[in-house]
Amino acid sequence: MGRARRFQWPLLLLWAAAAGPGAGQEVQTENVTVAEGGVAEITCRLHQYDGSIVVIQNPARQTLFFNGTRALKDERFQLEEFSPRRVRIRLSDARLEDEGGYFCQLYTEDTHHQIATLTVLVAPENPVVEVREQAVEGGEVELSCLVPRSRPAATLRWYRDRKELKVSDRGVAGVSSSQENGKVWSVASTVRFRVDRKDDGGIIICEAQNQALPSGHSKQTQYVLDVQYSPTARIHASQAVVREGDTLVLTCAVTGNPRPNQIRWNRGNESLPERAEAVGETLTLPGLVSADNGTYTCEASNKHGHARALYVLVVYDPGAVVEAQTSVPYAIVGGILALLVFLIICVLVGMVWCSVRQKGSYLTHEASGLDEQGEAREAFLNGSDGHKRKEEFFI
Repeated sequence: MGRARRFQWPLLLLWAAAAGPGAGQEVQTENVTVAEGGVAEITCRLHQYDGSIVVIQNPARQTLFFNGTRALKDERFQLEEFSPRRVRIRLSDARLEDEGGYFCQLYTEDTHHQIATLTVLVAPENPVVEVREQAVEGGEVELSCLVPRSRPAATLRWYRDRKELKVSDRGVAGVSSSQENGKVWSVASTVRFRVDRKDDGGIIICEAQNQALPSGHSKQTQYVLDVQYSPTARIHASQAVVREGDTLVLTCAVTGNPRPNQIRWNRGNESLPERAEAVGETLTLPGLVSADNGTYTCEASNKHGHARALYVLVVYDPGAVVEAQTSVPYAIVGGILALLVFLIICVLVGMVWCSVRQKGSYLTHEASGLDEQGEAREAFLNGSDGHKRKEEFFI
């Protein structure tokens, strides 16, 4: 195991005064906390040291160092300092079995000692994430996260698209548990939520933290959601307008999980043209003729459903198009001529009506016998000069 970062909690200072008459030595030690695999330093501070024997023992009461001499053949323990004021040993690759009280003893007329307590923490490894059963669109997925070894017990959290998943969230359920195995803990968590096809490929993260990790650090494992769903199909044509002689390529764009491995091409109730080439998602129709017209379909399926897409093919005949285009001017000219004839007739009728209105006869008479005669001409012949009134009559 590689060398880990050193961790040290607030120190608890333990003091011991020398007992007995004439004794004046003191021994001071410091408690140490280290992560498994890390480096710990155990220090004994001496006061009024007079050259007496100093012995350091491990929790099993085995002597590690006698003054400055190694007593136990464990190369992980090294004597870093031995002076009249301080004795310091260094423990590398700390293990759980190294945990306990280390005795710092000073032998004078009386024996004095203090205990430095070493605590070893176990950082969680990367969590193990598993799915209970295959997720299907419209159903629920249940994921489990396990950290088999940590000390203290690791805290597990779930994240979905960088947002924490909590049991209190709507549509989310789950449970957490922990079990002590000797000096370490096994921690597990499950989460359950509903999924749709849009969730396929989504990232779910299980995160583990405890005090053995540096502040702000965690161990994470990602799980990519695999949500199965029924297929969809859509046909794309290589060109919008097709004419006789063109080559048309139809592509059937298919989605689905699991992805459909077979695509079938059909043309309504008729068979495909003999020239047609159907290879997987692609249907090629070379040398198009009007006989190729029809409704073409592609079909795809998986164990969750079936999909079908339609394409209506209409092949344009260039000759028929030209003929239709040349017939259009004649129809327009005929219409214009008919309109002109109608306008001419209307003008003639108007002129005749105006002419008839302007050609009337006007008669003037000054006779009083107009009231007694039945005709205008007789009234004119019989009139007298004595009448001043002149009247006009339109006939």
